[in-house]
Amino acid sequence: MKINAVDRARVLAHALPNIQRYSNKTIVIKYGGNAMIDEDLKKNVINDVVLLNTIGIRVVLVHGGGPGIDAMLKKLNIQPKFVNGLRVTDEETMDVVQMVLSGQLNKSLVSMISQAGSTAVGVCGMDAHLIKAEKLDEEHGYVGKVIEINDKLITDLLDNGYIPVIASTGVDENNHAYNINADLAASAIATKLKAENLVLVSNIPGLLEDKNDEDSLLSEVTLSQIEDLKERGVIAGGMIPKIDCCKEAIENGVKQAVIIDGRVPHSLLIEMLTNEGIGTMIIGDK
Repeated sequence: MKINAVDRARVLAHALPNIQRYSNKTIVIKYGGNAMIDEDLKKNVINDVVLLNTIGIRVVLVHGGGPGIDAMLKKLNIQPKFVNGLRVTDEETMDVVQMVLSGQLNKSLVSMISQAGSTAVGVCGMDAHLIKAEKLDEEHGYVGKVIEINDKLITDLLDNGYIPVIASTGVDENNHAYNINADLAASAIATKLKAENLVLVSNIPGLLEDKNDEDSLLSEVTLSQIEDLKERGVIAGGMIPKIDCCKEAIENGVKQAVIIDGRVPHSLLIEMLTNEGIGTMIIGDK
């Protein structure tokens, strides 16, 4: 049955309290990984970003792009290497990371935002030393950890009505580029901006009590529950850094953080503008 005009109006009316809550507030959205592969879903995510911006929410979009990097490395006959889930980034690989993240993917997202009706500016962590970094360790090469966020460029863009689209690369004191995990970059940026919400858009439903059962989704996790969930193996593998990023953001002033499934059409709008929400929300202890 088609939604009639009254039903549409009712949906908008129910969204009003959340629109008012987030009006003129900053949210940081991390978008990357396999959630960026499907073009229709990507268009859904971008349209959601534009809608949130249009209703007065200050949106910062931080992105990674592992699959795109892997595809380019394959074209160049460069074998990717991972240690403990992190990409080993030598000089040659770092050139590819910059080319794909700061060039191809970044400008593609900016273009899609423009086509959807908003204005965006694409930057990377090297611009205005936005993401200052240092080497994580020798084993991973030019993989960096975030030392400092220079938020002036971001706030200047937001204050002038632009959506900052930030590629997750950083720079050290010697102006060398580093590959930065996009979750870590988004968490650090959200913390610096004292964002109302940090949203990690991924290709997973959220945190599952049983990784093989999507019906076991944990809709809410408090900070004090995290260590127990790790000990029980509920938080494991690639979920560990995601939860840790959310935890760090909450501990440092971000109001809430959530992991949502970018494969679900309009998951951003469901999370931001409805009371039901979607995915797993990380909150401070009550």
